[in-house]
Amino acid sequence: MRINSDFSKRAVIRPGDVDWVPSPAAGVERMMLDRIGDEVARATTIVRYAPNSSFPRHSHDGGEEYIVLDGTFSDESGDYTAGTYVRNPIGSSHSPFTKDGATILVKLHQFDVDDKEQFSIDTKAQRFVPGPSPGLSVLSLHSFGTEHTALVKWEPGSQHGEHRHWGGEEIFVLDGVFSDEHGDYPKGTWLRNPHLSTHKPFSKEGALILVKTGHLPQSNETEQ
Repeated sequence: MRINSDFSKRAVIRPGDVDWVPSPAAGVERMMLDRIGDEVARATTIVRYAPNSSFPRHSHDGGEEYIVLDGTFSDESGDYTAGTYVRNPIGSSHSPFTKDGATILVKLHQFDVDDKEQFSIDTKAQRFVPGPSPGLSVLSLHSFGTEHTALVKWEPGSQHGEHRHWGGEEIFVLDGVFSDEHGDYPKGTWLRNPHLSTHKPFSKEGALILVKTGHLPQSNETEQ
């Protein structure tokens, strides 16, 4: 299976653009954003767990990174409420479940083999620092090599100058409306800008976004 697998192309998925599809586990549905592979895949996915659902124990051969979008997501290590960011490195394993229901944005098989740190961050309990432009504030979540992951708050009316994405940029809009010269992206939108692309982002209403940069392949992976 190949979905948005040409990393040289810009990709945008807004709420309602893609249908939910069932997973192998009862009560667990997926919205596939990009994917190379079948059940075991390099993938970026929104996963929705119904109340009292679970997924069988599995290992992360390529690592797992996720943020809880709503509800409380759990495993044997603890409970993760909305806004929690989690990294499980290559070789880790768990048996995830939820009592009340949860939705997560998860990225699989995208870890560098030397990136071995395992942790979780309750982002709602952290302090943002001033960002690169007026009206922007940043909460850094993880950095390794050229890869950087952060939350960025945009105050209403804020903007950031045109810039180039070395290694690409991937964004998920957690709240509000994020925009650039190509369009508007409401809460729940995922977008991916390829290596060396440019844009001039802004937010009229204000927004909170999850941003990952410097991590995309620089050689083309073409959909087939």
